[in-house]
Amino acid sequence: MIAALRGALADKQPDRVVIDVGGVGYDVQIPLSTYYAVGDRGAEVALRIHTHVREEALSLFGFATRLELHLFERLIGVNGVGPRLALAVLSGIEPPALIQAVRTADVARLTRIPGVGRKTAERIALELKDKLQAVAPDDEADDVERPVDDDLRGDVISALLNLGYNRPPAERAVSAALERGPGDFDATLRQALRELAG
Repeated sequence: MIAALRGALADKQPDRVVIDVGGVGYDVQIPLSTYYAVGDRGAEVALRIHTHVREEALSLFGFATRLELHLFERLIGVNGVGPRLALAVLSGIEPPALIQAVRTADVARLTRIPGVGRKTAERIALELKDKLQAVAPDDEADDVERPVDDDLRGDVISALLNLGYNRPPAERAVSAALERGPGDFDATLRQALRELAG
C-alpha cells in the first residue's frame, strides 16, 4: 500500500491534487486544510497517504500532517462514515476544534459541518471520545505530541487494516502485542499478526 508520496504538484483543486512522482501522476483526494498547505503548482509536495481499497476502486487520500491522517483514519472507523464524509468533516472543521468537539460531545458544533446530520454527529462523538484522548488538541504540527506507544499503535493498526483485517480485531491484537512489551514497528506488527492467527 502507498503510505506517502513526494513529488511535484502537477494539478491542484480544492478537493484533490495530482502529484507527479517520476513521471507518474497520482490523483489524491484531500481536505481543504491540506489544499491550503501544499503550495502552488510545480512546488515540491510531500503527503501522508491513506490507501482505500474497494472491490471496484483503489483511492488515495492525502494529508499534510500526521494529525489529519490520524483523524481521518479514526473517522472512517465510525459506523456510517466513509472516506468522502471523513474528508468533508476535516474540510469543515480544524483538527484541534474537531478533537475538542468530540471530547465535549458538542453535537451542535459537529452538525454545522456540511453533510453531517445529528445522528452521524452523535456517532462520531460517542465512538471517538475514548480514541482521541491521547491526541493533543492544540497541536497542528506534523509531529503530534502523543505517547510513543499510541503513535506505534496507530501505525500498526493502519498496517493491519491495509492487510485486510477488520478494525476491532486489529485493535485488540495490537493492544495485546503492546502489553507483551513495547518494541519497534516490525516487532509489534509481527506479534499482532501472531495474536490474530492464534
